[in-house]
Amino acid sequence: MSTNIIRTADAPAPAHTFSQGIKKRGMLQVSGQGPMDPATNTYIGEGDVGAQTLRTLENVKAILVAGGSSVEDVLMFRVYLTNREDFAAMNNAYGEFITANISTGELPCRTTVFVDLPHEVMLVEIDALAVTG
Repeated sequence: MSTNIIRTADAPAPAHTFSQGIKKRGMLQVSGQGPMDPATNTYIGEGDVGAQTLRTLENVKAILVAGGSSVEDVLMFRVYLTNREDFAAMNNAYGEFITANISTGELPCRTTVFVDLPHEVMLVEIDALAVTG
């Protein structure tokens, strides 16, 4: 079974030795994305987890689309937060994004964990696992 490496200019380029996404056997795994604007290659929303969550999810969505999938095809989102206090604001932004991108009402699964992230400005990182058509 072949593996397809997914790459799009509509999401930040990987900074290290990994792919934006990998498509194999009807599945698409999107690497963890952060709040980087792909047009400027800079982090946005310093101190604003809501803005960072929306930008991060837009980056995930761009990779999903490049891989022939969509937000509606996501089985699981994994959310990594640096501050427990940011959960409510992240959850509100996440809900806004999901409402705007899923019309079927069939909501994906989600896990949220609290961690240190690679860049101090990052308050959130999100990855996704989706099916492909």
